[in-house]
This record gives sequence, C-alpha cells and structure tokens, in this order.
Amino acid sequence: MTTRREPGRDRPDPDLDTIMNERRRLINLAYRLLGSLAEAEDAVQEAYTRWYAMSRQQQDAIESPGAWLTTVASRVCLNLLGSARARRETYVGEWIPEPLPDGTVADPADRITLDESINLAFLVVLESMTPAERVAFVLHDVFRYSFAEVAEIVGRSPAACRQLASSARRRIRASRPSASRAAGSTGVVRDFKQAWEAKDIEALIGLLDPDATAVADGGGLAITFPRPIEGGEQIARAWMEIAHRKPDNMTFLERTVNGQPGLVAQQDGVIVTVFAFEVADDRIKHIWVVRNPDKLRRWTTG
Repeated sequence: MTTRREPGRDRPDPDLDTIMNERRRLINLAYRLLGSLAEAEDAVQEAYTRWYAMSRQQQDAIESPGAWLTTVASRVCLNLLGSARARRETYVGEWIPEPLPDGTVADPADRITLDESINLAFLVVLESMTPAERVAFVLHDVFRYSFAEVAEIVGRSPAACRQLASSARRRIRASRPSASRAAGSTGVVRDFKQAWEAKDIEALIGLLDPDATAVADGGGLAITFPRPIEGGEQIARAWMEIAHRKPDNMTFLERTVNGQPGLVAQQDGVIVTVFAFEVADDRIKHIWVVRNPDKLRRWTTG
C-alpha cells in the first residue's frame, strides 16, 4: 500500500490501493445486510461511484475514507432493504437468500468471509427483521461498530440503535434450537444423501426432526414445491417423490453451502439445485432448496 504526501499536508492522500482495500470488508457487510451477493456488489459499487464523483478537495476533507465508504454503503443497503421488502411481496413463491459456494468471487481479496453470520439459517432470520434492526444488528454485533457509529449511519440515536440490536438478538435467540448443533453435521447430511439415493424412507424420517421444515425457492423460473413442507415424515415423502422422478442424468453431490455441509443436484454437469441444511442434535431441522437460476450463477459459472 502506498500513500502520497504533498508539501504542507499532514495527512497522506488516499490512493487507489487504500480505497480499494476496503472492498472486501464492504462486500462482506453488504452481503449480510442484503442476502444477495449481486445486490451487495451493486451497493458497494454505488458507494465507490459516489466517492469518485467527489472532487479531490471534497475527498481530502474526509478524515477516514473507509468509514465514509462504510456509511454510504450501509445507507444504500438500508434503502435497498426497504424496497426489497416490497419486491418480495410479489416474488413468486418463497424467497431464500442467495447461497454461496466455497471460493465465491474470483478475486481472493473480495471473497466472502465464512463464519456463523453467513450461514443460511442466520441469513433467513435476518430476513425476518426490519431494515433498521438488520442494519443495527449486523453493524454492531457482527462487525463491532459502536452504537454511536451505527447511529450516524442509520440516522437514529445511539439508544434507539441499541434497542434495535437488542430486538434483533431476541429474534436470533428465538430461532435457534435450544440443543447444541452437532459438530458432525457433515455426517448427517451425508447419511441423508445416501438414504435419499437408496430411497430408504425410514432412514430419511430418522434423520429428520419431527418438526422439521423444508422451503424451496424457484422464483417462478424453476419447478419446485410452492409452499413450505412441515414435518419430518412429510418431508421424507416429498424427497422420496423427488428420488423416483430424478432424471438419469442427475447426480447429487456433497458441497459446502455458505460454510456449512450441503448438497447440490447436478444435471449434465450443471448445478441446478442447491440444498442447505440446519442440523441440531444429529437431526435435520431445516432444509432450504434453491432452484432459482438467478441465484445459482455463482455455482454455474465457477
């Protein structure tokens, strides 16, 4: 990283490297806020566009370019979240956040950091929050911004932002299984795949929590079940039907989905479905099925 000093100036001028080094952190933030990598990249690009639209004198007046970019990108995301809620009311079927494979984004510097805040279960809970709750919670609890900093970004008082984050935390706690998640979820998902391929309905039922749910997202662009399936036995029967209808040229493969064990369906070498799981007490509690091709571009383009 290099900086340039001009005569009479105490602060180094931010160069291209300094500004662009913020990109990975901004994309990580925006993806968690929006649940869509494509929208996250657009939001970050908008922040950079606004930065370069300023004169050099205006840029020099900004003490911390990174903080400025974070503020702008977060506000863009906040606005997008408001409009997204309206768009999703007209979305065909259920809306699931965009799933990410390992190695998402060609440039390693831009890759999404994988931790608990990136798995599908966590992102689905974020979807239930108001835009302000989501932004306050992600900025403070995930990215460790102070409530004073969050307040400046969302345009509310620090006390109000504290309340928003607290409300978001309650939603997170309420959504999590009380039992510990099994560290061996890879084995559970593998057993599920093997039972599915063997068309062993009793084995499938044994691997599913009795109150399990399955949700599918086709976006009106791919055939899938239109409403959530509730109950382990009902899910097992649905998956048996899928197994019996599976084309000969389709294979199921183990893959990592947002940092967690998952499966994909590959047809003629192209991934057409991504399955994400939440496992608790060695049983599958939730399955998310993404078939919307717009959300699978990261999987099909490599």
